[in-house]
Amino acid sequence: MEQHEQITPEGLDALGARLDEVAAYLHVEEKRGRVAELERESAAPGFWDNADAARATMAELSAARDDVASVDDARGELDDARAALELAAEMDGDEELMGEATATASALAARIDELELSSWFTGEFDHGDAIVTIKPGQGGLEAQDWTFMLFKMYMKYCERRGWKVTVNDCPAAEVIGIDRATFTVEGKNAFGMLRAEAGVHRLVRISPTDAKKRRQTTFAGVEVIPVLPDDIEIEVAPDDIRVDVYHASGPGGQGVNTTDSAVRVTHLPTGIVVTCQNERSQIQNKAACMQILKARLYELELQKRADQLDEIRGPKTDIGFGNQIRSYVLYPYQMVKDLRTGVETGDVDSVLEDGDLDRFIVGYHRWATGNE
Repeated sequence: MEQHEQITPEGLDALGARLDEVAAYLHVEEKRGRVAELERESAAPGFWDNADAARATMAELSAARDDVASVDDARGELDDARAALELAAEMDGDEELMGEATATASALAARIDELELSSWFTGEFDHGDAIVTIKPGQGGLEAQDWTFMLFKMYMKYCERRGWKVTVNDCPAAEVIGIDRATFTVEGKNAFGMLRAEAGVHRLVRISPTDAKKRRQTTFAGVEVIPVLPDDIEIEVAPDDIRVDVYHASGPGGQGVNTTDSAVRVTHLPTGIVVTCQNERSQIQNKAACMQILKARLYELELQKRADQLDEIRGPKTDIGFGNQIRSYVLYPYQMVKDLRTGVETGDVDSVLEDGDLDRFIVGYHRWATGNE
């Protein structure tokens, strides 16, 4: 709903119907009972004797509380908007009350949008955390710079969403940009949201490294895989991995620390290589590498069992022409356009500089679930 459109009783009824659908889909009344049950469990003596089980219970309790509170808050906003609209009608369309009703309805619509989005996430890992990897594709030095630009864009987006980010690996390239970036994102629906970004991203601009200022087309690939829950165990035999340590470095060439703490883990049977250098010690970096390795091995196992790769990661394609999911054009005009959904904007800075990606990510999920 646009801010300038005055809300009507019919408009509020439509919002109420959407809210009822979301509440039913999220099983809010069942969760209300589950919250009471889990609160009793968490207050029982000896609850924390099994720390892992207690943490799992508290995580379930927190998620259930969030869903119940979100729907209850939305219903409160709906009641407020109806009350303001009724008062406005009794006072011959009082502009101040109409404005209040419309503003409350706009906030409600945004809240329902978010709830609907969450209700579309039906994958096993959609509500959990994500591991994102960005790699340069066609374009040489430009692709390494484009990889760094995307990395900064996602950092801004995660900040906007209030997600916690741990940068596992982000080594500087020799001339410009970065060789790659891998980071873990913790937050509600992080994997569900970010899997919309998996694929090839294309940049068109005047090359900053070309003395003749020619237009350059550059590519980078984004991979998104889920952080596996603790109850999924992936066995990795010690003889199947090789661990190398080296000196860490960060974007721009600065040293992250002064010791050989960066770790590279190679899984010999599959050839999968994972590197981490964010933590201060080899032990911590190796643990982070193993978490990422296990997630990739799990994905590989899914691929062997059935052709489910597209659901978890998005189709695997060459990082180049003809395979992009989104184009970012800086010259000769300015536009960011998602080639799957048609969602576009001319405000390139809000996307690349401010991480304003919700229009593309929500648009993707509307398109993917048939809710356009």
